[in-house]
Amino acid sequence: MSRTLTVGLDGSPESLAAAEWAAREALLWPAALRAVYAGDQQPSAYRPFAGEAVAAPGEDRAERMLREVRASLTHRHPGLDVTAARLDGRPAAALLETAREADLLVLGSRGLGRAAGHLLGSVAAAVLDRAEQPVVLVRAADDTSDEQPARDHAGAVDGDVVLGLELHDHADDTLLAFAFDAASRRGAALRIVHGWRLPAYPDVLSAGTDEREVLDTLLRPWREKFPTVEVTREAVVGGAGPHLVDASRNAALVVVGRRNRRTAAVGSPIGPVTQEVVRHAVAPVAVVPHD
Repeated sequence: MSRTLTVGLDGSPESLAAAEWAAREALLWPAALRAVYAGDQQPSAYRPFAGEAVAAPGEDRAERMLREVRASLTHRHPGLDVTAARLDGRPAAALLETAREADLLVLGSRGLGRAAGHLLGSVAAAVLDRAEQPVVLVRAADDTSDEQPARDHAGAVDGDVVLGLELHDHADDTLLAFAFDAASRRGAALRIVHGWRLPAYPDVLSAGTDEREVLDTLLRPWREKFPTVEVTREAVVGGAGPHLVDASRNAALVVVGRRNRRTAAVGSPIGPVTQEVVRHAVAPVAVVPHD
């Protein structure tokens, strides 16, 4: 069965970085890549690639952008199957509709500088809240410091896949399957950061043993399925969000979960840990819906 990754473009540097990241990811799967532009307005932020003439007045910049991005990705990634399409309707609704036909949706996310920046824009937030498939958010690389590894224009860096896991709220294996598969494709280690809830009258030794046993049980079938993936575990007391944001500085990908709409309580299905990660992480972030 053929697989497809879809990337949403709006002409911004972030969406172009997302397209580059999606192209590399499609080759790792392997899968075809579909680049889409949604909406009636022209992509005002888009600038032609080096060597390309400036768009003439009245020219459809969206069609031109799709054509140029497709040509550029095909040139840089020989063997990649790339198609491009313009979608009708409001951007969030159109992206949600086309995502149903894809295995993964990739979007650019707005950044405001270094780790303190916010990744989420309005369209990305609306899509993330309702998508039925995993969504990856990619920011364009900004200036780096000595404490932060250099990333290319697609936000890529060699490093671990980092998984945020809430042991006491884990209902199915969708999140673990995605994280192990992502680490295996990259030949990377999997670093699991999980929260540790202390009981009201804690026996620290027995509480720690219980946590390890729960995680061992969850991981056992995935370790057997992916024997080459090295797994490390980090238990943190309280919310794991700040620890995941910190880990993102050296990560290839951060994976977090989101409740499916049909199983979530009233309100947003995105919990506080995932909200913190998608707003502040440096690395690309995969948000995986699960029951």
